[in-house]
Amino acid sequence: MSLRASSLRLASLVVLVAGILSGVFAGGAHAGGVLRVLAWPGYADADVVRSFERKSGARVELTVIDSDESLWQKVSANGGGDFDVMAVNTAELQRYIAAGLVQPVDPARIPGTRRQLPRFRKLAEIPGLVHVRNGRPAAYAIPYTYSTMGLIYDRRQFPEAPASISALWDPRHRGRVLAYSGGAHSFSLAAQALGLSSPFRLQEAQWGRAVDKLIALRRNVLGFYTRPEESVQLFLRHGVALMFANYGLQQLHMLRAAGADVGYVLPREGALAWLDCWAIVRGARDTDLVHAWIDHLLGDTASSLLVQRQGLANTLVESGTGGPDDRIAWLAAVEDTSRRERLWARIHSGDRATRVMAP
Repeated sequence: MSLRASSLRLASLVVLVAGILSGVFAGGAHAGGVLRVLAWPGYADADVVRSFERKSGARVELTVIDSDESLWQKVSANGGGDFDVMAVNTAELQRYIAAGLVQPVDPARIPGTRRQLPRFRKLAEIPGLVHVRNGRPAAYAIPYTYSTMGLIYDRRQFPEAPASISALWDPRHRGRVLAYSGGAHSFSLAAQALGLSSPFRLQEAQWGRAVDKLIALRRNVLGFYTRPEESVQLFLRHGVALMFANYGLQQLHMLRAAGADVGYVLPREGALAWLDCWAIVRGARDTDLVHAWIDHLLGDTASSLLVQRQGLANTLVESGTGGPDDRIAWLAAVEDTSRRERLWARIHSGDRATRVMAP
């Protein structure tokens, strides 16, 4: 072999090795790192997590939550130091911002945001996502998925779709109704059933009526669920007639996949609806890794699985919210989250109205 040929071969080998090393470092920039994620059921399936781990070189510790209060307890327990990123609805996000438990997100570091539908790219136009920080507007979350919270009914037991929320209280269905176990949403539901002006801002004189309404609901239901899988199991096992669908179209999708003949309707009083986003927790140890995670979840694969597996909407393609916009009440910050949760715990445990309302 000539000296020239030997030199060319050596040069090629150097280029090849450099390319391999470059690929290794590019694909494993966070090798050995750990990303601590808080998410709702179905938001980060095992295969989605594994593909992110392969791409990033980091390990994901996923914690699945089943209520807004559970999410709050986990994030606030150590001043935001136990987690890096969480999925949270726009209304709940406000108390994390107020408590300083989240930090701004940088959409410029998330290429996938450029592929979102225009209404989800305009963060300043989504209530509660942009706040002034150090004299400048800052975004605190990136939209991910959304759904209405309608009524799911068994077509065999309802020849016609229930028209009103009041069907949840109908004694003819006693023991065959399911509702969600969460204080914030339960009081909003009661406010709608009572015809109050706002489901999110109870006046002092209205608390007693709302408590009485929820006690009546407790007496009429088979039980209260927390996770969508639990609601499906209870629905099928006990021949449930009607369910308040806190997870909305996700539960409808799961029930139909299990063979249930069910329908979905938005009652005439309107339906609550949520927009869940990814937000960075204050104690995040590697914000580059967090931004990479959000970008991964906005990718075609993860976003399409939200639709295919969960029946939810994603922010990349148009999807119906389950009814006309004038019958949708997008979640807003409530007047007193702690009070709602405290009273709900008493209601759920079986206390009478006088004990529920006691200081």
